[in-house]
Amino acid sequence: MSVPIDATEENREALRLDAVKRYDILDTPPDGSFDRLAAIAARRFKTPIAIISIVDTDRIWFKSHHGLDVTEIDRLPGLCSSAIMSTATYALTDASLDPRSLANPLVAGDFGLRFYAAAPLTTHDGFNLGTLCVLDFEPRELDEAAMADLTDLASVVMDQMELRRASRHAAAHADLMSREIDHRVANSLQFVSSLLTMQSRGAGLMDGSAQLLIAANRVATVAQIHRNFYAGAGPDIDALAFLRRLCADLSNALDRPINVEGAEAPLPSAAVQSLGLIANELITNAAKYGEGDIAIEYRCVDGVYDLCVSNDGPPLPETFDPRTSTGLGMKVVVSLTSQLGGTLACGQKDAGNGARFKLTFP
Repeated sequence: MSVPIDATEENREALRLDAVKRYDILDTPPDGSFDRLAAIAARRFKTPIAIISIVDTDRIWFKSHHGLDVTEIDRLPGLCSSAIMSTATYALTDASLDPRSLANPLVAGDFGLRFYAAAPLTTHDGFNLGTLCVLDFEPRELDEAAMADLTDLASVVMDQMELRRASRHAAAHADLMSREIDHRVANSLQFVSSLLTMQSRGAGLMDGSAQLLIAANRVATVAQIHRNFYAGAGPDIDALAFLRRLCADLSNALDRPINVEGAEAPLPSAAVQSLGLIANELITNAAKYGEGDIAIEYRCVDGVYDLCVSNDGPPLPETFDPRTSTGLGMKVVVSLTSQLGGTLACGQKDAGNGARFKLTFP
């Protein structure tokens, strides 16, 4: 459900709180993935505090609170309650002079807040769950480029929440899928961290803003991979087109050519979601362990679907069995294959060369 245009303020807030419950993020344990994003925000803006907040009925709960020992505050004095009312970045460059915050106890009281900037965490259907915000005890200026960076980082936070929710619904086995969520989110944030590290190594070649722009563009590509899980409309989805979009994004993100061939065969949206998660895992492994181009084939014959992922490079061990693999990623593939009612076969692409995985399902 999206935000109704003619909804009253009370109705909009009720729908927003329903969205908060739908994402099931409140009171969850600390998560290193979100903590690292908050730390990145604090480093980017050179502030002592960065928070990922969720605005509940009567409180503001902190999913991550870099530089602050508090895990939640009452909603009434919280500035995040005001920030979620807008779709734009909310900024107080000097809270002691801004009419919006003069009487706020966080500003007028012992806490002594002076600078606050927040970007909303907006769901795909338009509800603001909370914010990614940065705080300081000294007045600060915030230009348009910095505001854009804060918005981009908030989008990455939201992508992790969307992925967490999508992965949970895609799984039949709660324990395994809980681990899969952590695994996927951790991998995504590790990639973000690696991109920023690569950019920092080029610090002498260009100014900081240019480096951040390049990093933001590549991080946006990773986010687009997750958004592809929501592509298409209606009960059936153009699966071949979905795979081509997904593989185009993965090719850019992994810096590896991925060739997609096949014939169109529509699938129910739930099956496409599982297919995308399996393809993502197999392609990532092919890029990690293989060499050269990665080949994808998708076909349907007499109501039976096939997805093949193959690559050149070191040969897959002849004794390798996905069902007994200790790797979490392969366990996820096996579990999702079972949900599809399918089978997973694997072997060498050619004699003594590469790997080939074939998913078959009805």
